Amino acid sequence: MIEERAQRRRTSWEAATPEVGEEAYGLLRRLFPICRSLTGEGVRETLSILREFIPLEITEIPSGTRCFDWTIPQEWNIREAWIKDRDGNEIVSFADHNLSVVGYSVPHYGLHTLDELQPHLYSLPEQPDAIPYVTSYYARRWGFCLTHKRREQLREGSYEVLIDSTLEPGSMSLADLVIPGKSEEEILLSTYVCHPSMANNELSGPVVTTMLARELLRREERRYTYRFVFVPETIGAIAYLSRHLKHLKRVVVAGYVVTCCGDPGPFSYLHSRHKDTLVDRVSRHVLKCSGQPYKLYSFLERGSDERQYCAPGVDLPVGSLMRAKYGTYPEYHTSLDDLSLVTSVGLGGTIRMYLRCLEALERNAFPRTAVLCEPQLGRRGLYPTLSRSGSAEGVREMMNLIAYADGEQDMIAISEKVGCSIFDLLPYAEQLSQQGLLVLMLSSSSASHQ
Repeated sequence: MIEERAQRRRTSWEAATPEVGEEAYGLLRRLFPICRSLTGEGVRETLSILREFIPLEITEIPSGTRCFDWTIPQEWNIREAWIKDRDGNEIVSFADHNLSVVGYSVPHYGLHTLDELQPHLYSLPEQPDAIPYVTSYYARRWGFCLTHKRREQLREGSYEVLIDSTLEPGSMSLADLVIPGKSEEEILLSTYVCHPSMANNELSGPVVTTMLARELLRREERRYTYRFVFVPETIGAIAYLSRHLKHLKRVVVAGYVVTCCGDPGPFSYLHSRHKDTLVDRVSRHVLKCSGQPYKLYSFLERGSDERQYCAPGVDLPVGSLMRAKYGTYPEYHTSLDDLSLVTSVGLGGTIRMYLRCLEALERNAFPRTAVLCEPQLGRRGLYPTLSRSGSAEGVREMMNLIAYADGEQDMIAISEKVGCSIFDLLPYAEQLSQQGLLVLMLSSSSASHQ
């Protein structure tokens, strides 16, 4: 029933962002050439640019710092890298594409035969025009990535190889922004800033998260406190949790890992480990009511920082709202994930979908009727005095809301039961509340009595 009556009108939050897709795409284009990794100047430059839009607090964690079972690695930076043939022609160059070097490659210079060079080369026979994304964060090696078409053109002979990089004690950069609300309860939005030039898998997440943070900063009324986190994937989330876990476990009521947001295709949602947390229910409901196609994924199909936020003992209610899920589209982790894959329409639509979810979280409540039996709506001007086609539909929804308003079910659960969007029911809830017929509680009746 909900799908048949899909809510397609814009809500107040998403309607406030008409040009956001174009702005997001402009920011993404600016960030695209920067070479990012787990550590290094590329991450700092990226965070510095994002800081022009939102007031991020940047933290540096020294190499060697223990974070749970992990250790912050040495800092990696790269200036130049290439392979030249005997005539001095560049076969592969970091200057042409920063995916051309294996991430965290140690410094190297030497002359190599083709046979000696081959174990240090990476390509994709099944995608001969794509440069693969390859890293070696925790094992010391050097290497180059190139298209398979170019690799097959290599001839026997001597090749000169240079990787001008540094791998030495330094630090890893993390950033966050906490926007206070009326409640200390928090909504967490985390994204990662550790991949080189890939538009959808890497940059769409930080760009969308930045635009969402900017929109929340503009809002004068916020029920929840919002925490925006920008970290290197995996080790960054682990490091952040190692510093904030006690607080986050106490205050986070819902959260998202923001990634793969920029293509114009259908939405997808990856559940939290427990599947039926508030963020799971809200995300499923908003997607169902959007009138757009979408796909749901189990936590068993996880692959990003929801692994850390939902880990046993951490147990934060965190899911991931995406377009095409990471690992499911052919351009993933290759040079084909470029500026042509991401669009302003895709980015803008994702930002607005997130805003719908956040607005649903903000306005969700546990309604409880304030009178016994059915209230008399007519004398309060809530019942139509003229019968005509469609006039009873609103009354039916209002009465259905009243029928389930027992203080134990929230607006999301009631909307699912009566077969309409929460954004359809909210105006009725507000009307009934203003007339003293409904009490909108922030927690269930049983919770408030504990």
